[in-house]
Amino acid sequence: MRRLGLQSLAMAFAVWLSAFPPAQAQTQAQSQVQDWPARPVRIIIPLGAGGGGDVFARLLAEELRKRLGQPFVVENRTGGALNIGMRACAESPPDGYTFCITSSEPIVYNQFLFKTLPFNPETDFEPITNLFFNPVAVVANAGLKIGTLDEMMALAKAKPGTLSYSTFSFPLVAFMDKMNKKHGVDIIHVPYRSGNEVVNGVVSGTTPIAILGLSNMLAQVRAGAIVGIALNANSRSPLFPDIPTLQEASGEDFPPAWFGLFAPKGTPKPIIEKLHSEVVRIASDSDFRQKNFIERAIDYAINTPDEFAKFIVKDRASAGRIVSESGKQPQ
Repeated sequence: MRRLGLQSLAMAFAVWLSAFPPAQAQTQAQSQVQDWPARPVRIIIPLGAGGGGDVFARLLAEELRKRLGQPFVVENRTGGALNIGMRACAESPPDGYTFCITSSEPIVYNQFLFKTLPFNPETDFEPITNLFFNPVAVVANAGLKIGTLDEMMALAKAKPGTLSYSTFSFPLVAFMDKMNKKHGVDIIHVPYRSGNEVVNGVVSGTTPIAILGLSNMLAQVRAGAIVGIALNANSRSPLFPDIPTLQEASGEDFPPAWFGLFAPKGTPKPIIEKLHSEVVRIASDSDFRQKNFIERAIDYAINTPDEFAKFIVKDRASAGRIVSESGKQPQ
């Protein structure tokens, strides 16, 4: 009996001890985050080079390099409505050496637009932080000689089937579909893969109307090569106070476009926390915020991983409603 009692006590002690991680494991975890990054880190962006999101990713990567002592290499993986790049991110080892920066479309819209996706936007990623809201502008080539949405629609009526616009943002395609139906016109959508391509199209007149993040077109708007028609934002831009909001111009608005930072699911939490804290420090720097948020016409949106995850759930619900109301069927 005494032996059985001692055995029971030993077993109970072993169970109690197993509830606590071994000191060696704790030391390894601490070493892992202290040593990270020990080699170059990859940041996948599912958009082409030269657009607003790509430019911000490279600016952020350079600051991370300075602070953490390893290169942060931006890799553009384009195509497939941003699905190709996000698949590459989702399928990367969750070891803290691959992250991705993306716009909202593949995270909250694409599951409603495609019958199947090569990744699960709800379970394959660790949200780290929203980075910025990207006020989206409706613009026109200056040669069209229009300055308002009403003038755009009047021109489309006068020259049916001859006007085209470019964007790669589904909510704004839905907006233009609604405007086409409302005004009885047919402004044709021409899809592009990057913000840089959209800007080149509207400046050259190949696609004389564009809907794109204002940050992509600051120089061209200032130079008068393209004209701001409306801005999908809560308020007018202090850089261009004469451009009305989309709500003012049309009575319509859509959830704001955003860019966020993600990791493959399973990336160690201590590494995510370390990266998040560094991003917060960088984005909170007054010079960085002035040059890379305010002067580039994008809105600071840094938050915590939990806050970002909750925001995504709400934005995904809005995306589902917008797609449903548009009548768009999954491809």
